[in-house]
Amino acid sequence: MHPMDLENPDKLVIRHADASDWPALASIDSIAASGDDARRASIRRWCEQGSVLLAEDASGLLGYSVLEYTFFEQGFITMLMVAPTARRQGVAARLLKDTEAACTSPKLFTSTNVSNHPMHLLLQRFGWSPVGLLHGLDEGDPELFYLCPGAQPPGLVEAEG
Repeated sequence: MHPMDLENPDKLVIRHADASDWPALASIDSIAASGDDARRASIRRWCEQGSVLLAEDASGLLGYSVLEYTFFEQGFITMLMVAPTARRQGVAARLLKDTEAACTSPKLFTSTNVSNHPMHLLLQRFGWSPVGLLHGLDEGDPELFYLCPGAQPPGLVEAEG
């Protein structure tokens, strides 16, 4: 796989995945590729449900995001994964922005382990706000939840006029 051409980012294509894309997505997902059958099953289910945006260029698949509406009926980016060979090249940023644009609910959330520093930096760069911390999912590594900057902050009510 060749690195994305940073001089011409338009070569990066974002599209909805279909059910037939799941094996290729599983091959670039570091968890699924390591033999995690549960992750492979999730990728397949996400593709079959139409929840996946994928990033590709002429070299092949580079990453994917999963947008679901199962978090209090609000948008939730369940997964944002970039192939190890395509990291630090703008793929995650493009997937994040396109997933934000695709969201149809008033609010969009995501979460990541406290230990996932690259994801925290990405979310902070695009103005996402930390909104909560959850202990107990992964032992010793809490999950930090974020809210997309385009969402209305909690507690604000628009005045009718």
